[in-house]
Amino acid sequence: MTLQIDIETVFRFRKDATAQSTAVMLDFLRDIRETGKLTEAARRSGLSYRHAWNLIIRWSDFFGVPLVQRRKGKGTALTPFGDKLVWAGQRMRARLGPQLENLSQELASELNPFLADNPTIIRVHASHGFAVPKLREILSRTPGMNVDLRYVSNQNSLVSLAHDGCDLAGLHLPRGPLRAASAEAGRAWLNNREHCVIGFVARQMGLMVKPGNPHGIAGIEDLAKPGVMFVNRDPDSGTRELFERILRQHGVSASTIAGYEQIEFTHAAVAAYVASGMADVAFGVEAAAQQFGLDFIRLLTEDYFFVCHRSLLETASMRGILDIMRGEEFAQVLAHLPGYMAVDTGQVRSIDEVFSAKTARRKS
Repeated sequence: MTLQIDIETVFRFRKDATAQSTAVMLDFLRDIRETGKLTEAARRSGLSYRHAWNLIIRWSDFFGVPLVQRRKGKGTALTPFGDKLVWAGQRMRARLGPQLENLSQELASELNPFLADNPTIIRVHASHGFAVPKLREILSRTPGMNVDLRYVSNQNSLVSLAHDGCDLAGLHLPRGPLRAASAEAGRAWLNNREHCVIGFVARQMGLMVKPGNPHGIAGIEDLAKPGVMFVNRDPDSGTRELFERILRQHGVSASTIAGYEQIEFTHAAVAAYVASGMADVAFGVEAAAQQFGLDFIRLLTEDYFFVCHRSLLETASMRGILDIMRGEEFAQVLAHLPGYMAVDTGQVRSIDEVFSAKTARRKS
């Protein structure tokens, strides 16, 4: 058996320096915003209508301002304060989610060796996106599939592989003229004789903007427009590295972009930042834009791979993972993930083939 640990966030608010506090079910408020009906939101949360309304009254009394407003003939809507609470919760979960998943996996890895029949576990280090957690969900409910997944940056995953810190390392490379520069740093950690590449997915990368694109942003040059506020990814991320290469490609200086130093740590987090009105534009994957109702301006396609030692392919665990990657269930998941495509998913290729300039031109 393997032990799995889930760490959940609880939003508890305190007033001033007093001991008075309250926990708010932000998912419940989000459901009110999405459905416009208190009855439906209560049903989703497993609450009676009376209990749900009592919670709303209690929270409104605590904050001193109403959280919802009834609209005659139009159901129930959040007030501006209630809406801001929901966005705050979504930003926090987008920011902290991967970190909490890493922590839960670390704790499970420390405890599992003490359990009876502790199985062989494949250690995976990969950057956080949308397809990787989806694969993890399938693996977690498949008997015999034991994976220790940690979210790390593009470069750090390869460093981990080189120093036996993981068995399977995630790597994403852009198609087209930027591929050679992006691949050069990673290539130094890999050996064509010892390592191989496993195809995973392709994903669309671009600019996430508010619905209707009020600033008329069409490309990278427009990020320097007066009044446009940007939110960036963290400096250690592969997405930040790619974005800086795109800036150099277009001759745009980071110093001309307002908000360039404001950072978030995941694609979902920058999307939530824009959706909540704290910025006008961010760079990331299309799936994040769709999740938060943003418009998306595609700039390029990126291929996401896994890299491992060739000897790993001979293990039963890895053969099982490849079967799942090639299977119908994962294909259906990708089909419903905006901006993601199955490209050579589960197919094993050589380092030289994937990192060659010829391959980069062919996939541009």
